Amino acid sequence: MDNNWIKLGTTHQYDNPWISVTEDQVINPAGNKGIYGIVHFKNLAIGVIPMDREGNIYMVGQYRYVTGKYSLEIPEGGGPIGIDPLDSAKRELKEETGLQAKNWEKMFEMDLSNSVTDERAIVYLATDLEQGEPDPEETEELSVSKIHLTEAYQMVLDGKITDSITVAAIFKMKIKLLENEK
Repeated sequence: MDNNWIKLGTTHQYDNPWISVTEDQVINPAGNKGIYGIVHFKNLAIGVIPMDREGNIYMVGQYRYVTGKYSLEIPEGGGPIGIDPLDSAKRELKEETGLQAKNWEKMFEMDLSNSVTDERAIVYLATDLEQGEPDPEETEELSVSKIHLTEAYQMVLDGKITDSITVAAIFKMKIKLLENEK
């Protein structure tokens, strides 16, 4: 499909170490002038599904400032663009849970909220786990839980888990396991 948007100009509105916000002056596909706000992320979103041999996944719970509520999630964080995303995944897993994995598999990539942001996520499956000491960032007050995939899947269905990367990861793992049972 063709791109029927015409960009007339860009104004930089905001910038910090993690994001920048621009406003584009555009002509939209209907031929009318308008604006389009874009949030540019300076890191990749990295997620890890740490799964043990019994089908349990390790999840972290934390208060999320933006939503104002507690969130149960797979280990996640930012991975600098230009650095191997797998290295970022290994760092995030160790940092948030203390776990290290011998086996890694890239599960999927996805765009997050692609109507207003260019943020990309990459999610890995980590298996053959060994427990160590977590080392969270100063902004992270985390609780680590071990939850069977079946229970986590039901929590997604019940609306108890709502983080987009976590929802996609749990659905992907459920489908993967169902396909392996065939």
